[in-house]
Amino acid sequence: MTADDLAKACSAAMHANDHAAQALGMDIIETRSGYAHLEMTVRKDMLNGHAICHGGMLFTLADTAFAHACNSYNKVTVASGCSIDFAAPGREGDRLKAIAQERHRKGRTGMYDITVYNQKNETLAFFRGKSHQINGVLVDEPEELAPQSAQQENNS
Repeated sequence: MTADDLAKACSAAMHANDHAAQALGMDIIETRSGYAHLEMTVRKDMLNGHAICHGGMLFTLADTAFAHACNSYNKVTVASGCSIDFAAPGREGDRLKAIAQERHRKGRTGMYDITVYNQKNETLAFFRGKSHQINGVLVDEPEELAPQSAQQENNS
């Protein structure tokens, strides 16, 4: 099993238990070490009083992509802080994609940038998340990958 295979397994395990993401119709498009691409379609029940996508929905999509990227190493990792800046509104029927990319990871902390786009690749939001690793793993790690992951972490 490669590191990217492990990342996919971690992402699948998280999604299986993430009832909020499932209820919002989020799809995992791609996950690899330090990276995640998730998508969802804006439904009528996701609109605010101005008939545009509620900012909380954009935040939730970005936050979920962040979670998949920072948990891709099979170390249970949570947010220690995050912020979002909105650039443009989402509309009913838009297919939103959130791309999460690791910017820095060392020891038990990391920093990730997530950009949310619509189906036209127009930028809707910029999200930055800071992560903190806690105890636990998401999936049982194969013997052949465990020493490699421990060594990679020690070199970080």
